[in-house]
Amino acid sequence: MRDYDEITAFLGERGPYHWFIFFLLSLSIFPNGFGGLSILFVGDVPEHRCLIPGNLNLSEAWLNRTIPLVQERDKLQYSKCSRYRLDVIMNLSATFPDSDSFNMSEVEQEPCLDGWEYSKEQYISTIVSEWDLVCDNDWKTPLSMSIYFVGVLVGSFFSGMLSDRFGRKKVLFGTMAIQTGFNMLQVFSPNWEIFCLFNFLMGIGQISNYVAAFVLGSELVGKSIRIAFSTMGIGIFYAFGYMFLPLVAYFIRSWKMLLFTLSLIGLLYIPFWWFIPESPRWLLSKGRIQEAEAIIRLIAKKNGVPPPTVIFTELELEDLKGKNVKSFGITDLIKTRNTRAITVINLPVWMILAIGYYGLILNTPNLHGDDYLNCFLFGASEIPAYVATWIFLQKLPRKFTLSGTLLFGGGVLFFIQLVPSTLSILTTVLTLFGKFGITIAFAIAYSYTAELYPTVIRNTGVGMSSMASRLGSIISPYFSFLGVYHEFLPFILMGGLTVFSAILVLFLPETFNIPLPDTISQMPKIKGFKGTFSNCCYFQKNGTSRENNTIVIKEEEF
Repeated sequence: MRDYDEITAFLGERGPYHWFIFFLLSLSIFPNGFGGLSILFVGDVPEHRCLIPGNLNLSEAWLNRTIPLVQERDKLQYSKCSRYRLDVIMNLSATFPDSDSFNMSEVEQEPCLDGWEYSKEQYISTIVSEWDLVCDNDWKTPLSMSIYFVGVLVGSFFSGMLSDRFGRKKVLFGTMAIQTGFNMLQVFSPNWEIFCLFNFLMGIGQISNYVAAFVLGSELVGKSIRIAFSTMGIGIFYAFGYMFLPLVAYFIRSWKMLLFTLSLIGLLYIPFWWFIPESPRWLLSKGRIQEAEAIIRLIAKKNGVPPPTVIFTELELEDLKGKNVKSFGITDLIKTRNTRAITVINLPVWMILAIGYYGLILNTPNLHGDDYLNCFLFGASEIPAYVATWIFLQKLPRKFTLSGTLLFGGGVLFFIQLVPSTLSILTTVLTLFGKFGITIAFAIAYSYTAELYPTVIRNTGVGMSSMASRLGSIISPYFSFLGVYHEFLPFILMGGLTVFSAILVLFLPETFNIPLPDTISQMPKIKGFKGTFSNCCYFQKNGTSRENNTIVIKEEEF
């Protein structure tokens, strides 16, 4: 009995229509690159200090003495959260015309009772200056991003189910509309709480859009280009969106206009509805045979190949409907000693990957140099990272590649603390290299994890690992927030954790050139370092191979 790929083999795998769909679905990921990350500029903290009311009868000299000087990052600068008591300053100015003749250290300080004044040098406005998210309220800025990632976590739960129930195409365009709509509504947020609510809903829409595009592409493009679609296609267009963000933010310095402009990009995808078809696989699973055949014949026409008179026989249709793999529960991930060990290692590795990846991105404003250039370079670094991932997945063992990229990325970050403060450019360059390594590791982790788990629990295994990464992304904003207190603390923590995860990965078994397991008993076994090295050498000596060991994971699993 032929399966779906064999039945539709007459379409070819690299036809013009396959590449057309490859391009359109990859392009649909473009807004994901700037949607959530816009908080880098929307939520950046401008230089600020206490507002001094303009109706005070103070000389210019005394006005300059109302804000105390504090030592911060080896620099003497005006305090951002306190001022000298204004009633005392008023009395002193009447007694001492010369402000320099009085020792201000004896004057009592008070908080910024009249609010703050913000520098307009870099931004016209941000949500920080809009709602005074500084000093006692500075915790609200990283929480804004954490709430977005909570939305991503919730979207991860429902995106696969929605895609299975209502179809890939409807969910793709529906969630793109949600993402665009709530991004636009954020502009009209009356307060920080409503802004965060819209940010949460944006997170749900963004991950669901990513899921639907990933699944639809995996089911529409040719088998031989699925790996390229899942790594280079989606990954590179995500990077293009990431790079697009600082280009727009450079010219639009108001947070409301920036979000409004970015949200308009989503309207350009409306015509895609008439060019992207529904998944024939999904239509078949729902018994909509005629619609599936019509799309297959359309693909054949676009690819210039003649379709057979009868595409699906009755027996094949019954067989395709009946191919439902038995689904095991979450408890099966810890039922045996081997699955338990693999899961216990996988979960912290995925969490640390997310902390490192998003922590570095959100730490961009704390780096030396131009914020816009740094953000652009961070986005650009993803392109060679995804190209390298595609090459590594074709040629190299999974375990040592993943561990090596983690060790490289984490080691670079950890040793940034040794860079002299006079070489700030070197710090930025090393951070870029660290993110490059972590990006490769993150991309490899998806394929490696799918190859570790057998068919009966593969969805569950990758899904749980992905959920761990969502939890890591939720707490990642607070790692970058630590840079406010110590410049190198985020790098020390993220670097140390990433090196630790590189060591953990070495305990996992190798999956390269080993047939994908179908049952729990066929899973590769954890044998320690000795057994792992011997396995690696065995496959190299005997030339054991398997066709296309790298699999593309459907995003329902995420």
